[in-house]
Amino acid sequence: MILYVGIAIGLIALLVIVFLVIAPPRPHIPLERRRAPGAVETTALTRMTDQTTAAIDKAIRRRGKAPFSASELEQANIRMQPSGFVLLVVTASIMLALLGLLLGSENGLGVPLMVTLAALAPIGAKVTLAIRTAARRAKFADQLDESLGLLAGGLRAGHSLLRAVDAVSQETESPTSEEFARVVNETRIGRDLGEALDTTAQRMHSDDFQWVAQAIAINREVGGNLSQVLDRVGHTIRERNEIRRQVKALAAEGKMSAWVLILLPIGVFTFLILTQPNYFNGFFDSVWGVAALALALVLLIVGSLWMMAVVKVKF
Repeated sequence: MILYVGIAIGLIALLVIVFLVIAPPRPHIPLERRRAPGAVETTALTRMTDQTTAAIDKAIRRRGKAPFSASELEQANIRMQPSGFVLLVVTASIMLALLGLLLGSENGLGVPLMVTLAALAPIGAKVTLAIRTAARRAKFADQLDESLGLLAGGLRAGHSLLRAVDAVSQETESPTSEEFARVVNETRIGRDLGEALDTTAQRMHSDDFQWVAQAIAINREVGGNLSQVLDRVGHTIRERNEIRRQVKALAAEGKMSAWVLILLPIGVFTFLILTQPNYFNGFFDSVWGVAALALALVLLIVGSLWMMAVVKVKF
């Protein structure tokens, strides 16, 4: 055995000497230099993906409604077309279904696990979009007092309202910069500034920004010192944000407890079904056992909804 290992090492050393020292390979010309200017080469996988997304686009247009709309993806700050996101979710669902079939092939639970894991992909996508959208809206609300300060400062410096909005879109962080830039672009193509601000408030679900839009609309009709009005509104919003942060901190412990109580039985059941599949044979082989599991699932859902409603503080 040692002799064969020595022979293999000697052959590898000989190959290294021949191909890297005696006759090294010629330097390769970069691929960008070998292509003609303007030529774009697409792989077979890219062509197949483009054809699949085109078919999904066609199906969405025929149906008239997409499972994941462009507005939902935009509010969640996901830079993808609905067809591409649908393809991503379908691919994840197929992979999870194969994983469930593989995990349950030995204990006879392949089909239930396959269906359950396949359903996790669209559910997880919806939950992810909801979480990202809520986080983006919360960040917009936290940045609003600073944005109003910049807007009022631009007006005091002598800029017009639209120019001050444009300055805020350039000097603030996302998502405030994106939303104010959208207001500016909509105004440039002919939309009224008040309508653009109202649409932004509705899209971000921000009552505070709705006040700002109403204050600007009233000032445009009756006149007055808009910078002073925005300072007062900004002071009120700043105090509301402080109270909102205090409420969020006080409710954090209750929310964590609710998540632990919700995920603990699910985690224990999943761990036991994977490590000791025979543990639940008494439940699956009996009608009363299946009914008990179904009742436990219903009670878990009802209890989860109840706890989430209790710990959710609307401000």
